[in-house]
Amino acid sequence: MSEGSGIDVTTPSTARIYDFLLDGKDNFAADREAAARLLEASPNAKAMAQGNRRFMVRAIRVLAEAGVRQFIDLGTGIPTSPNVHEVARRTHPDARVVYVDHDPIVMAHNRALRARPEGVVAIGGDLRRPQEILDHPDVRELIDFDRPVGVLCLAVLHFVSDAEDPDGVLAALRARMAPGSHLVMSTTSSEGFSEDEVEEITASYTGVTSGLTLRSRARIERFFDGLELLEPGVVDIFKWRADEPLVEGGKLLAGVARKNA
Repeated sequence: MSEGSGIDVTTPSTARIYDFLLDGKDNFAADREAAARLLEASPNAKAMAQGNRRFMVRAIRVLAEAGVRQFIDLGTGIPTSPNVHEVARRTHPDARVVYVDHDPIVMAHNRALRARPEGVVAIGGDLRRPQEILDHPDVRELIDFDRPVGVLCLAVLHFVSDAEDPDGVLAALRARMAPGSHLVMSTTSSEGFSEDEVEEITASYTGVTSGLTLRSRARIERFFDGLELLEPGVVDIFKWRADEPLVEGGKLLAGVARKNA
């Protein structure tokens, strides 16, 4: 990346670390060094990231089959195929998707989405300021909040600290969602880790664009308050409506919930 591009390649980025874990090419030395520290602390982090993508595909398929035709993907990361619009449009060719991220490299990639078929846009936005996202002109133009919408928080809420009020973030999103809307979430859990292991994993994100917060299963389940959790509830990503080997040594919990009223 050239100097003067406005993109800092010396500070590890959560999006670019994730890209590395997905075997992507859009990462730099600082990102790979941070990923190496993460993998030392949590050796199965790469399997978790790849399993998370498979969970996304399954969840979008479930929402699309339930009639959801519009989606907001918060903290989308660097585009990886199949992406949300590709999966949703297998069921609904007219599905509309908004991709949201605040990383400048992610935005550089996502701007190319504007050349894709009508109904797919990418905007710059920070999950920690949900009202700005919901009121963004492109979101208001594309998304009809009087109809069901799928809101995706995939492997992103663990980058929102307790001090940044994740409950308030989710409350703002729920308030705008019409009945029949769904929240799709996956987030890192402290379940099964000792205090020392939690400290080691969170320390691997020191100096990265966003810190990491591991939460208990009970705390994660409370993120779905006010919504109806679909079966099988909040479970390991490898168990959510899937038949694949469970990867031990890491814990990424996932759930999908419906707003009924």
